[in-house]
Amino acid sequence: MKKLALHWQIIIGLVLGIVWAVLSGIFEWSEFTINWIAPFGTIFINLLKLIAVPLVLFSIINGVANIGDPSSLGRMGGKTLLAYLATTLLSVAVGLTLVNLMKPGKLIDEQSRIDNRISYELWAASQNLEIKDGVNYLKNPEFSQRAQEIYELSKADLADATVKEKMETANQAKEAGPLQPLVDMVPQNIFISLGDNGLMLQVIFFALFFGISLLFIPRDKAQPVMSFVDGVMEVFLKMVDLVMRAAPFFVFALLAGVVSKMAGDDLGKITEIFKGLSWYSLAVFVGLMLMIFVIYPIIIKLFIKGVSYTGFFKAISPAQTLAFSTSSSAATLPVTMECVEDNMGVDKKITSFVLPIGATVNMDGTCLYQAVAVVFLAQLHMIDLTIGQQLTIVLTATLASIGSAAVPSAGLVMLIIVLQSVGLNPAWIAIILPVDRILDMCRTVVNVTGDATVSSLIAQSEGMMNFPGNDLRKNN
Repeated sequence: MKKLALHWQIIIGLVLGIVWAVLSGIFEWSEFTINWIAPFGTIFINLLKLIAVPLVLFSIINGVANIGDPSSLGRMGGKTLLAYLATTLLSVAVGLTLVNLMKPGKLIDEQSRIDNRISYELWAASQNLEIKDGVNYLKNPEFSQRAQEIYELSKADLADATVKEKMETANQAKEAGPLQPLVDMVPQNIFISLGDNGLMLQVIFFALFFGISLLFIPRDKAQPVMSFVDGVMEVFLKMVDLVMRAAPFFVFALLAGVVSKMAGDDLGKITEIFKGLSWYSLAVFVGLMLMIFVIYPIIIKLFIKGVSYTGFFKAISPAQTLAFSTSSSAATLPVTMECVEDNMGVDKKITSFVLPIGATVNMDGTCLYQAVAVVFLAQLHMIDLTIGQQLTIVLTATLASIGSAAVPSAGLVMLIIVLQSVGLNPAWIAIILPVDRILDMCRTVVNVTGDATVSSLIAQSEGMMNFPGNDLRKNN
């Protein structure tokens, strides 16, 4: 029998995890599941967290440093990066708009959300983190008994410290000036930043600063450093690959544990969890479809004359189809280059420069999904993120996309970074795992479509675009 592809193995693991969680609810096995199965899910999260921070660091340095000599890139390089940045910010804005309008995390019953909220406050206390919206359910006598029950269920995940002391420390608000967020982005010691979950923006700042600095030193001096960075990045990518090989088992344990912790022996809560998940999936899907079928065609129509709506999709559909099936921008890159060169008429000088950069730094679909996922998870736990915190999501998702490897499920690793940037529990990624694979396929289509759109824009602005046939022209 032919060996099943990894993504099918992961899907089977997800399904079995859900089935086990349901059986746990029916036969009251939740305590066994939490004590003997869930820890393997925690190991999975720890492995991803172990890899995520250094992967972002070295990927961003590698991506920026490989842009080339800034003096030789000139106008085209600047336009390329600005165009990718603009489409990425646009995609995150679309995601945040949709999730705030649809509010998928608020569409489950209030009691489930209260339990989730108590779990969040217990976790935040164990991590010495400040409660994001200032509300404190743990101090409300009405919820004290339920808080104790949830604490007993989840105490294995919490640090060995007095919850009361931790909460008092976490709730001490620090007075800060208006530019404090900007000050907080600049690290004093990168090694401290690497070791702290709350300092990811500092890691990203250092990576960008380091990568840009490499561009301004002589090539012979920079090359050994770039080779080292490239080699280390490949090692971490291989670590991701090795972890993902065991993902079917880890995902089973993770999903079974998370659902059991959230629902206990109550089957009704399991139903509510997946009800909320369906609304979350719809929000992400609508956002991705808006990018593919509305935003990108509008950009093409505004800036490139002669390409019809259907002509654009006819030109790039082979790349979109491959992107959907592989969930990898990197694997799709050769086909994307062929489509853009032969069907869109973009000069090879443009595609060989713009598209490889796009496969590294342009993750529009991934950023949109991260924005929706983080706000959805916050809503699910009754956390009202402020405008400032949502802007942090925009910034972190945009910058982290530079370091998001163009391989399947890399966005899941980057989601950990975005959750940590706003002080939320990275283990919550388990909640959205059941639908991640199909959404991963859809968001890769967005990434590839965005690459094709930006390369066409740059070619048009440089006078290096020549449509090959009438089928790509407007009908006059």
